[in-house]
Amino acid sequence: MADEKRIKSGEAAEHGIVKPDPKPCNGFTSKAIDLLEKLLVKFMYDSTKPHHWLLGNFAPVSDETPPTKHLPVKGYLPDCLNGEFVRVGPNPKFAPVAGYHWFDGDGMIHGLRIKDGKATYVSRFVKTSRLKQEEYFGGSKFMKIGDLKGFFGLVMVNMQILRAKLKVLDMSYGQGTANTALVYHHGKLLALSEADKPYAIKVFEDGDLQTLGLLDYDKRLNHSFTAHPKVDPFTGEMFTFGYSHTPPYITYRVISEDGYMHDPVPITISEPIMMHDFAITENYAIFMDLPLHFRPKEMVKEKKMIFTFDPTKKSRFGVLPRYAKNEMQIRWFELPNCFIFHNANAWEEEDEVVLMTCRLENPDLDMVGGAEKEKLDNFANELYEMRFNMKTGLASQRKLSASAVDFPRINESYTGRKQRYVYGTILDSIAKVTGIIKFDLHAEPDSGKTKLEVGGNILGIYDLGPGRFGSEAVYVPRVPGIDSEEDDGYLIFFVHDENTGKSAVHVIDAKTMSADPVAVVELPHRVPYGFHAFFVTEEQLQAQAKR
Repeated sequence: MADEKRIKSGEAAEHGIVKPDPKPCNGFTSKAIDLLEKLLVKFMYDSTKPHHWLLGNFAPVSDETPPTKHLPVKGYLPDCLNGEFVRVGPNPKFAPVAGYHWFDGDGMIHGLRIKDGKATYVSRFVKTSRLKQEEYFGGSKFMKIGDLKGFFGLVMVNMQILRAKLKVLDMSYGQGTANTALVYHHGKLLALSEADKPYAIKVFEDGDLQTLGLLDYDKRLNHSFTAHPKVDPFTGEMFTFGYSHTPPYITYRVISEDGYMHDPVPITISEPIMMHDFAITENYAIFMDLPLHFRPKEMVKEKKMIFTFDPTKKSRFGVLPRYAKNEMQIRWFELPNCFIFHNANAWEEEDEVVLMTCRLENPDLDMVGGAEKEKLDNFANELYEMRFNMKTGLASQRKLSASAVDFPRINESYTGRKQRYVYGTILDSIAKVTGIIKFDLHAEPDSGKTKLEVGGNILGIYDLGPGRFGSEAVYVPRVPGIDSEEDDGYLIFFVHDENTGKSAVHVIDAKTMSADPVAVVELPHRVPYGFHAFFVTEEQLQAQAKR
């Protein structure tokens, strides 16, 4: 079976996919650098600090799982769920040398293949250049975000530069983890992390997953690629960007339905930032110049993470005609200081561009390291409506929820167009999802409430119960398109029960948000907490299988 599935590198290359073939070197130089690093870590790193993100259900699973069929299903799996539900997340194959951050782990995709009411589970690593090289060495070699704090961070940066310069590590195929998000475009499922190019994944009939290689769009992609590109369901185009710590700090791209990547459009901002997401409307792309800055000097001087939030600066939002050939037509709007990880959607209303987003104040990425406390109170994400008036140049915002809610999803048939419902996750920390929430944007929020509960614009909450935690919920319509009711469909997501140590996939009715799930699929082993999910439809699965 494995031999039948193996895709030849030549076949992959025909589709603009580059098969990573790194050439690391494990000679005397490598061993000398390892020894130097070991000594530096011993004298400079506090090894008594717990690695929060390697404990409990954040801990990685050690092995991949080939397709495991005939899983127990309580309830039933509707026909519209024929396809494969996939979620990616960090799953480090090797123990860290020193620090570790949740964003550091190797990408592993967990898939649930559904066909005719039956379910098959599979998990596979994304075979990145980074993972291949660490497998060659049999241990961790690449610098980690968890190392990038204080003077020690500078030391670890230079260790990586040394390994690259002396060709111990081969950087020619990037160094990303592909652990953040998934998207389907031009017949390919793509695994994404924002510091690298996309990795193309093949989905087989039995649900198995295979990494084909890096997608460089016939060498037209020479910068990083966001984990949150937007696919317009009406045109089939994909819109994306990359950010960098060297100019241009943001680069915008449009990819045609046929997979052709158009020329880059550099976007000018004052200094390098973290820009995790953006948005599109029918006619515009929205960029977010938010004050989470790349500041290595502050990392060293003030013992901070390399990305530092500046509470003194305003937030800027740039609205650019989405087919612009340059940035000359961009309009910048200012709103009070904030940061945004994830947007729900955006659209146009008369003279205004409207953005639905999860906004937070004063984020501290060091807190995401989990060392300080379990409840990350400073990540008080709230649903907001932001409006940018293209005629007057004025911007406004309105709070739509209490905290904490994030990972917003919609019926993606409405991407870039006005829609009514938003489905989010309720967070009790940056990683612990306690429930799934449904917002009605046509209803007024109950401004008197200080916590998330049904009423006002909150139509329903699916509470996972004590000791059970979930992940991003993906909406799957019963009938694709915009001719049926917008919320006539299902939400599907992974759940882990810390009381029993078991994991499952839950399917709930998106219209009613009933506490009784439509289906619960028991999984053969636990699935670690992770990041973003996607649903590959049966039509998409069959289309990419023929490529």
